[in-house]
Amino acid sequence: MPDHTPPSGETPDLAARRAVMALCGEARAEELRDALAALGAADDPEDLRPPETGLVMTRGRIGGDGRPFNLGEATVTRAAVRLPGGETGFAYHLGRDRAKARLAATLDALWQVRARRGAVEAALAPVASRRAAERAAEARRIAATRVNFFTMARGED
Repeated sequence: MPDHTPPSGETPDLAARRAVMALCGEARAEELRDALAALGAADDPEDLRPPETGLVMTRGRIGGDGRPFNLGEATVTRAAVRLPGGETGFAYHLGRDRAKARLAATLDALWQVRARRGAVEAALAPVASRRAAERAAEARRIAATRVNFFTMARGED
């Protein structure tokens, strides 16, 4: 699972669900399809909210602590599904891939079935491995171009 620090006071179940949802957000649509196929998810969930695409305003801050400003708009797709057992799954993704949002919402709903949590996390393990490898490669690229600045003392007081 990705290394996401949970907010204080968050329950372990909520933190684990947040981690699975974040992993679904980092996954490719074909990886989500493969995960559902591995789970043998035969039940087609009911669409509570069919996947729809819209815009959200993104906000930024200079230096991380400056005054917030509107950075621009981003395209987001969302979906909400319900399994026959009553579990409800949600997903929001950057971009316009409606199928991906529905797949992620389905995985979120399946994760809520206590008996299937381990299987859902195992089915998403290849995504976690791929993302960890990508982060490590990015860290190596950054480290290769890192410049360490230091100040030399002039010896003058």
